[in-house]
Amino acid sequence: MSKRDVITFEGHRFLKQRLVFSILSQRPVRIEKIRSSEANPGLWDFEIALLRMIETVTNGSRMVISPTGTSVTLKPGMIMGGKVTIDCPVSRAIGYYLEVLVALAPFGKEQLVATLRGITMNNTDLSVDTIRTATLRNYRHFGIEEGVEMRVTKRGAPPKGGGEVRFICPVVRAVKPINYVDQGKIKRIRGISYATRVSPQTANRMVESARGELNRFIPDIFIYTDVYKGAESGFSPGFGLSLVAESTTGAFMTAELCANPGDSPEDIGRDAARMLLNEIERGGCFDSAHQWMALLLMVLGPEHASKTRIGKLTPFTIQYLRDIREFFNITFKLKADPESNTVLATCLGSGYANVAKKTS
Repeated sequence: MSKRDVITFEGHRFLKQRLVFSILSQRPVRIEKIRSSEANPGLWDFEIALLRMIETVTNGSRMVISPTGTSVTLKPGMIMGGKVTIDCPVSRAIGYYLEVLVALAPFGKEQLVATLRGITMNNTDLSVDTIRTATLRNYRHFGIEEGVEMRVTKRGAPPKGGGEVRFICPVVRAVKPINYVDQGKIKRIRGISYATRVSPQTANRMVESARGELNRFIPDIFIYTDVYKGAESGFSPGFGLSLVAESTTGAFMTAELCANPGDSPEDIGRDAARMLLNEIERGGCFDSAHQWMALLLMVLGPEHASKTRIGKLTPFTIQYLRDIREFFNITFKLKADPESNTVLATCLGSGYANVAKKTS
């Protein structure tokens, strides 16, 4: 198959990752039959916003959307970076768009400085807290450390949002290969309990409830309370909890929960803590929310073997591996470890080099 052959998929699922793969592999992609049989067919507002964002952070990308919106073709351009401002529809959280920037930003022409506005946490996408405390720290395993920064300047709870975050990511020439198979033991748990436009006591109640579950296992627990008032608290009342467990070898396990109408702070604290314990039991050097990140950066590494340990593969990760094979022609060797119920994933990197990076 030549480099210019268009790769074709059907359906709206996994649209985000396929657009990312198209840009990184420089292979055009066509996605057809997007909700073609549903009552509301075609691309939805958050997907159109995603396409606009990709157009903003790249140069030379050409997109063709059919009149009905049920098919889209992307001819990828070069990742540029620079200063961008993105208004995210409230149908998805800021995390939906940040995941794409996390994948693309290190390989741009210049440092990315992105301001994103919208919902900062929901129960569908990664919250900005988890991205700040775990996702961006996972970069360091691949040699991306200095200059990565994210700041939450305003909180925005569903349904109206009003939050704002600032994400800064430097560019690299290439990422490092990894040999990271020791998941270690959990040594501490940190978290952020946030509340906007509700009683400040709400955040403390979530902390007490979560500690009640977690203190039986480990003493080193600190959960920050983050209470926002006035203009910085967005347009809607809400509260939620983001937890991160760190191991002795630098692995991060995450869990988060955002309140729905009628939920009590005690329920949120208890359920988020139990979700974290389930994630720790799953094991691996990268948790289920970050399996995609480890696999992608392993593929983009130099032409050396990279190896890591992940927990049981999620259905999303299984499809992610299939799409990696389609775009990069790279297959992972997966070996089950019955003793720890984890999977050892090994691949040979593609030798990806960021040719757009300015020489200093």
